[in-house]
Formats: sequence, structure tokens, C-alpha cells
Amino acid sequence: MDLTMEKYLRDGERIDDLGIAGLRIIQNPNKFCFGIDAVMLANFATVKKGDTVVDFGTGTGIIPIILAGKTKASKIIGIEIQEDMAEMAQRSVAMNGLDDRVKVLAGDLKCACSLVGEGKADLVVSNPPYMNDGGGLKNPDSSKAIARHEILCTLEDIVKSAGRVLRNGGRLAMVHRTGRMVDVLLAMREGGIEPKRLRMVHSAIDRESNLFLVEGAKEGGKFLKVSKPLVIYRQDGSYSEEIHRIYYEGERM
Repeated sequence: MDLTMEKYLRDGERIDDLGIAGLRIIQNPNKFCFGIDAVMLANFATVKKGDTVVDFGTGTGIIPIILAGKTKASKIIGIEIQEDMAEMAQRSVAMNGLDDRVKVLAGDLKCACSLVGEGKADLVVSNPPYMNDGGGLKNPDSSKAIARHEILCTLEDIVKSAGRVLRNGGRLAMVHRTGRMVDVLLAMREGGIEPKRLRMVHSAIDRESNLFLVEGAKEGGKFLKVSKPLVIYRQDGSYSEEIHRIYYEGERM
């Protein structure tokens, strides 16, 4: 390992190569590690040159780091309620030399307006806890439970806070479980963020969808475009051509 990178590590952590513009990320395998859903969301969200992007529940900081490597967003802010995770994510930012564009804040996304400012964001992204109260078995590790279950925030909290930090016409992009699609779309519309783009995700071409990606616009018109499905794996278990591009392609814009 490069000694200049080793100084950013703490006990039990590792450095993973993202395969994008030489970027790397610090992760602790005993805590929540990022998954393919975060990578798909970072690729799906509409990011324009000069945008201010806010990531709700940034975890390891994977989405801000990918967006910094692939887009021309000018400012990317990650908000993470778990202070140890936020501190680790900020070390990843520093390790990659992204301090001028990316900042990770330890705080509650429900208070995002006080952290970011009202109407200051062009895009909010969120890979939220998928399980609502009582849904699924809670992981005994608190950091993993918080990431997977609506313990510290709900879907409605995410949409409400996004509506406050987004400018009019600004976008909210999320990845979520297909079984909760109705909850997500209703929460967005009721929160003043109209769903505009939707894409179903299938683990294999012959499998039912288990995830979906959605992007809405604050005060947007009522028209939804459904894209072709995204398939993760080929029949032989390897990544599909599109997923391979998502992981390893260069700059998006």
C-alpha cells in the first residue's frame, strides 16, 4: 500500500480501488459498506455542469466521490448522521484530493436546510434505508441497522428535507426497493417533487425487479418517463455490459 494513503486508515479499515479516475475509498468491513445500488444511483442521477449536489445519508461517501470523478458538479455535500461514518468518509475525500469540491458533514438530514441552506441545491440524491418500521429483521450492528431501516429517518423525512434544500426545478434522485414504489412515488408527489424519470432494475433478465431508480423535479409537471430496464447480471453471473460501463466508464459530462 502507498504510505501516503496508509496515513488515512484507522484500525479495521481498508482502502478499495473504485476503478474510476484513480479514485479510492476507505471502508470498514465491520460496518456498512457501499453496494451496487449506490453506484447505479450515482450513474442515474442527472448532474449538470456547475451543479450543487447534496447526498442524504452518504455513509462511506461513495456517491459524492463517484460524482466528483465522473461529473462537472461544482460542489458536492454529503450528510451523514453517524459521526464515525462521516469522519471516515471525509478522510476518503481528503485521500483523493477532492476537498475543494466535496465536503462530508456530520448531521441529521432532517436538518439539512440549516446545513446547506434553503433552495441552494440543484440535485439531492439518496440511497435511503429500504425497510420501514417493522419491515425485515434489524441487523444487530447499529450502523448497519441505521443504514437499512427507517430508524433515524423516514421516506417522508427525506422528501420533505429535499424539498426545502432544492431550488424550484431542482431534482431528487433515489434508489429503492420495488415493493415500496407506491410509497416512494406518493411521498414525492405529496412533497411537491413530481416523479419524472423511472427505471426498473433486475438482477437478471429472467428475474422480477427488486430495485428501481427514480428522479423527480421540485414543482415539476405531471409527466413520467419510464426507461428500459437495467439488468445487473448476465446468465453466467458476470456483470452485464451496461453495469460494467457504469462501474468503469470515465467522465459522464
